Amino acid sequence: MLFVIFYMGLLVFSNAYDNVALHMPSYQSYPYKGNVIYDAANAVDGLKSNLSIDGGQCVVSAAGYETATWRVDLLSVHYIDHITLYFMTNNQHWDELNTRISSYLGFSLYVSNSTDRLNGILCFKDIEYNKSTIPEVFNTTCRMFGQYIIYYNERLPGVDYPSDYNDDAENDLCEVEVYGCPTLNPDCDVWDPMMCACLVCKPSYMDMEPHHETTDWPVGSYGYYYDEMCGHCKDPTQCSPGTGICLTGCSAGYFGPSCKEECHIGNYGYNCNETCGHCNDLSQCSTTNGICHTGCSYGYTGGLCKKECNIGLYGFGCYDTCGHCIDPAECNHVSGTCRTGCAAGYRGRLCIEHCYVGHYGYNCNETCGHCFDPAQCSNVSGTCRTGCEAGYSGRLCKNECNIGLYGFGCYDTCGHCIDPAECNHVSGTCRTGCAAGYRGRLCIEHCDVGHYGYNCNETCGHCFDRAQCSNVSGTCRTGCEAGYSGRLCKNECDIGLYGVLCYDTCGHCIDPSECNYVTGTCRTGCAAGYRGRLCIEHCDIGHYGYNCNETCGHCNNATQCSTVTGTCQTGCEAGYSGRLCKDGSCYFFFFYILLEIWVVFLISNYFEGNQLSFYT
Repeated sequence: MLFVIFYMGLLVFSNAYDNVALHMPSYQSYPYKGNVIYDAANAVDGLKSNLSIDGGQCVVSAAGYETATWRVDLLSVHYIDHITLYFMTNNQHWDELNTRISSYLGFSLYVSNSTDRLNGILCFKDIEYNKSTIPEVFNTTCRMFGQYIIYYNERLPGVDYPSDYNDDAENDLCEVEVYGCPTLNPDCDVWDPMMCACLVCKPSYMDMEPHHETTDWPVGSYGYYYDEMCGHCKDPTQCSPGTGICLTGCSAGYFGPSCKEECHIGNYGYNCNETCGHCNDLSQCSTTNGICHTGCSYGYTGGLCKKECNIGLYGFGCYDTCGHCIDPAECNHVSGTCRTGCAAGYRGRLCIEHCYVGHYGYNCNETCGHCFDPAQCSNVSGTCRTGCEAGYSGRLCKNECNIGLYGFGCYDTCGHCIDPAECNHVSGTCRTGCAAGYRGRLCIEHCDVGHYGYNCNETCGHCFDRAQCSNVSGTCRTGCEAGYSGRLCKNECDIGLYGVLCYDTCGHCIDPSECNYVTGTCRTGCAAGYRGRLCIEHCDIGHYGYNCNETCGHCNNATQCSTVTGTCQTGCEAGYSGRLCKDGSCYFFFFYILLEIWVVFLISNYFEGNQLSFYT
């Protein structure tokens, strides 16, 4: 009867969990302004009537950090049943318009026996809440042993967080309540921390039946008659004789209060707190030691398959060698892909394929230059191993020949182009034609005799020696032929001049403009009074007129016949009259005789002193 009363007492005590965090030491990583009004202790002061930032009942952390940590020290290891969090609401309605909500999304809760959360057990990790679903008072069951309760959140660079999350990590909590068993009663001989009850009291405290006063029950059994087998306790002597609970935890491969449940697939070790590595078959991960019985999945090695392949290796068993990655450390240990691209000369997903002909460099993104043989372009550096095509130079054969050079190796000198920059760097042809004095495709041939100028398109003038016509300027170096003048000997002599250098004066041509500028001959004949090829000879006596074609009349003195007009300057012979003395008459002859007599008479009287009047 006494045992029944005792067991019922246990049932009553088992539901009497206390807030073991109340007024316990607390800590936060980045305090806000160092002011006590925002202190970490506000979350375990038992006050939660004012949930605003400046109400003095909430923890406030500094903004602008990538991580935020708050923790409470329970001072000794306790059995934890559940945890309650009161978030800061700023005393506003808790909905998606509340600006505080986004800072809590993604938070985690750890239970640990040290201040390092990574040495503890993850109790809760938010991966589902958003602004509309996260509660303002959060509860989670967390049945495990521990001394430190750690609240953690992060906003790490390079991580793509949901749109509801804020930018900074914060730990603004108004109250954290940790419900679990209080510390051991000093009057208890055997304490069950999960039941929060004394299984066996000290003899001085309660007079119980002999087999309840002793702790000498069979190891490995429990129950009133010790007919229940304990689970896989880490320490078999620490199996609770009343409940079968393993007081110091489970041996490797088991979990639960009684350590009778095998680890779930993917977990192993004491209390199943370890996570299996990358086993090829996760169901073949040993729940005891985590060894992968069927080997590792792609990219991992070692007995626990937690070690990534060494740099330069990948794949199943890490047997495959990475390709030519720019950075060998960036070869994906699972697939072998090069995360930062291929080294010079290689392409493809695995960077094991050589560049196509005509390409080189990182990821084969560069195009080869003008190699003489494209197949001899180095896929790594782009160097043309057998030289360049005509017209190009340099290691990569991407440089056109310098102005004035062309051909293979740019060793050939361009001809006489009008514009040297227009010499084709490949063939040497002058795209805009040849300079003065040269012709041909390459403009290296001198003009033929008698030609000069650009592309030899000009014809030399009347040079005295055609071979002495400059093929550049057309200048006649040894002078002009007769009848021409000027530097190019293309100008005919001026009217009235002829011959070499036009130094000779034309004769008496009928038309001076018809004086041949070469020979001086008068093409339309001589002017009156002149004859001969050059019209510079006077007419013979007895002739006059154009080309001296006219015969003088009966001049009294033949030498006095004008060679120009035929006029007899001293009169006509007897019997002739007229300006040209070509008209014959008796009357005139008689008159002429009388005139002569009269003249003789006058002369004789003059000498005799007699003066006669013509009218007397």
